Amino acid sequence: MELEFESRYEINRTAEFIISKSFTRIALQFPDELLKESTKVVSALKSKTRLLTDREVRFFVMADTTYGSCCIDEVGALHIDADCVVHYGQTCLSPTSVLPAFFVFGKASINVSSCVKHLIDYASKSVKPIMILYGLEYAHMIPHIREELGLSKTESHQLKFSVANVLCSFISQSKDPRESMEHPRPYSDSLSSSRNYRLGGLTWDLPEGSNIEDYLLFWIGSDSSAFANVVLTFNGCDIVRYDAEEDSLVTEFYQQRRILQRRYYLVEKAKDANIIGILVGTLGVAGYLHMIHHMQALISAAGKKSYILAMGRPNPAKLANFPECDVFIYISCAQTALLDSKEFMSPVITPFEANLAFSRGSEWTGAYLMQFQDVINSVKLESEAHSESEEPRFSFFQGGYVEDHKTNDQAKNGEEDTGETMALVQTAEKALQLKGNDHNLLTKQTTAKSGPEYFLSRAYRGLEINSDNTSPEPYIVGRSGKASGYKHE
Repeated sequence: MELEFESRYEINRTAEFIISKSFTRIALQFPDELLKESTKVVSALKSKTRLLTDREVRFFVMADTTYGSCCIDEVGALHIDADCVVHYGQTCLSPTSVLPAFFVFGKASINVSSCVKHLIDYASKSVKPIMILYGLEYAHMIPHIREELGLSKTESHQLKFSVANVLCSFISQSKDPRESMEHPRPYSDSLSSSRNYRLGGLTWDLPEGSNIEDYLLFWIGSDSSAFANVVLTFNGCDIVRYDAEEDSLVTEFYQQRRILQRRYYLVEKAKDANIIGILVGTLGVAGYLHMIHHMQALISAAGKKSYILAMGRPNPAKLANFPECDVFIYISCAQTALLDSKEFMSPVITPFEANLAFSRGSEWTGAYLMQFQDVINSVKLESEAHSESEEPRFSFFQGGYVEDHKTNDQAKNGEEDTGETMALVQTAEKALQLKGNDHNLLTKQTTAKSGPEYFLSRAYRGLEINSDNTSPEPYIVGRSGKASGYKHE
C-alpha cells in the first residue's frame, strides 16, 4: 500500500524535481476530494527530501482555491512566498504568470486489454484514421496502450492509429504574458497553417495535407470538462468516448452538442446588450490581463459600456447584485469558461462568444475557440473600424432592426458619466421622499447605456400609506401557546 501511495502521488519524482531546482518553499495545491491525503503527501515528501539534501524544505498545503481548482493558485502561493507550486489532480495545464508549476496528474485504473479491444472493434467499422485523446489521469497507461495496439495489429486490422502526447508536467513562469499565449492554433487552418494541435494539456501533429475532420477522435476518460472542450472545439469530427469505469463505449453526445446550440443562442442575446460585466475568473493563467484589455477595447468599439468584476467563483446570488449588466463575459481557463447560466439573471458568455456578438458583420462558421490567443486572433481590432457598418442590424429578440449606440468619444463619455452620476444623486434624494400616491417620480428608460443611467430608472417609494384614511387599523389578538398545541385548540 505504501508503494502504491508513493507511485500514485509520484513522491520520488516530485522530490527529485524540487531538489534539482533548489526550491525551499513549496506550495502543494490539492482539490477538495484529495485534501484528505495532503498530510500523508507532506510527510512522504519531507522524508524523501531529507534523504536527498541537507537544505530545509518547507511545504505548505493549499485548498479551497478562489477560482477553478484545475488552475494554479498563484495568489495563494505568493501569500506564503512560495518558490514553486506542485499541483495535484485534474488540471488544464494553463501557462502561469509568476510561479513555476509541477503537475501530478494522478493515476486512474483502466483495463488496457478491454480498452484496446473496444478501440479496434469500433475502428474496424470506420474508414477514418483514429486519433486517441485521453484524460490526463490516464496518461500513465498510454505506453501500455501503445504497446498493446502494436501487438494487436494483424493483417486483417491494418488500421492507422495516432496517439496524442502530454504537453508537459512542468511549466515555467512567463516573463511576458503575450509570449505565453503564442502557441499553435487548435482548430482551423484559416487561423494558422500549423499542423500542430494543443488542447487540454495534450498535443499532437497531423500529416501535411490532412485535416482534423478527417480523423475519428477516440477519447479515453470520463465525461469531464476536458472532454466537453474536445466536443465543442472539434464539433465537426466523429467522436467516441471509452468510459474506463464502466468499461463501455459512448457514441451518442446529443446533450454535449446541444450545448453548442445554446451557446449560439447566448451570442444572439448578447448582441442586444448595452452594459457588459467582465468577470475575472482567473488571476494565474498567463495572458488573462491582456484578454481583459482586449475585451474592454472590443466593447468600447461596439459603443457599449463595460465594468470589470472580481468575485471569485460566480453564482446566481453574486451576479444578482449587478442587475444593470445585460450580459457577463467570463475570463477564465478553457475548462471552467463554460458556465451553465440558466439560473442566472443575465447570461454568461466566453470571450470567443463576445467577439462574435460585438463585432459587426461577424458570422459563426462552426469553429469554437477556447484559448486566449486563438480568441484574440479571430478578431483584429485594427480592422473593426473599417468593417463597421452604419446600417441597423436585425435583432431576433426584439423582432426588428435596431441601431447600436456609438460612444467612442472618450471625452464625451467622461462628461456623460459625470452628468449621469450627479443626476443619480439628485434623483435618489427625491426618491426617498414620499409624495402621496404618485409612483411615477422617475421615467423608466428601456435601454440604459451605463450603470448610473440604469439606476436612474429605479425608485424607492417608501411605505404604502392610504392618504384617504389616516386613522390606524384596529389591532388583532393572535394565537397564544405552543405550536404543538395552541390554547384555543
